[in-house]
Amino acid sequence: MLDERLILRNRIIGLTVRSKREQAGITKRQCAEALGVSTATITAFETGRRPISLPELEALAYLFDIPVQSLWGAKPEADAEKPPLALPEVIALRQRIVGARLRQARIESEYSKEDLADMLGCSTNRIAAYEYGQQRIPLAELEVLADGIRRPLGYFLDHEGPLSQWERRMEAWQRFQELPNDVQEFVLRPSNVRYLEVAMRLASISAEELRAIAEGLLEITY
Repeated sequence: MLDERLILRNRIIGLTVRSKREQAGITKRQCAEALGVSTATITAFETGRRPISLPELEALAYLFDIPVQSLWGAKPEADAEKPPLALPEVIALRQRIVGARLRQARIESEYSKEDLADMLGCSTNRIAAYEYGQQRIPLAELEVLADGIRRPLGYFLDHEGPLSQWERRMEAWQRFQELPNDVQEFVLRPSNVRYLEVAMRLASISAEELRAIAEGLLEITY
């Protein structure tokens, strides 16, 4: 039963990847060259025949200029200029980090490797390979494990590396686009930088300190 759900999930993820790739106007060959794999591997990802891992999904989201969450759930897209990255090296590092975070979460939640193996119906050797970054973790399996140890999938996302920096830039750009037009114009006007700096300083002051400043100003003006 679990195998059937994983197969279906892999197909859904693959279809989403294909849809986003086509929307971005990127070919399978371009994806393959960026990730350091064959075009056959990209095809296998998109058809669900080869399960994709979270680091590989993060790399594709970077390539498509979209938030990684949009590859497993809807989220607005954003435009910005992104720096060049050696994605195969980033993926390899992220595979190890995801495995380490899985091991950390398992230990913190007081689960054994046997418990995780039971969740997937696999061997403990495979769980060990996942945790030490020796084997890539298919995203669909990571979802099952995350749910089993009561961690959101976001727990395993890149929070410090170059992909997360790009993600934060896109999110910031998206939030800016959602501002009213007059606010956007105010922010973009160079002459208003000082006002924005004052607003940033005020935002870091506690309510009590602001109240004291306001009372002091009232004493001066009256």
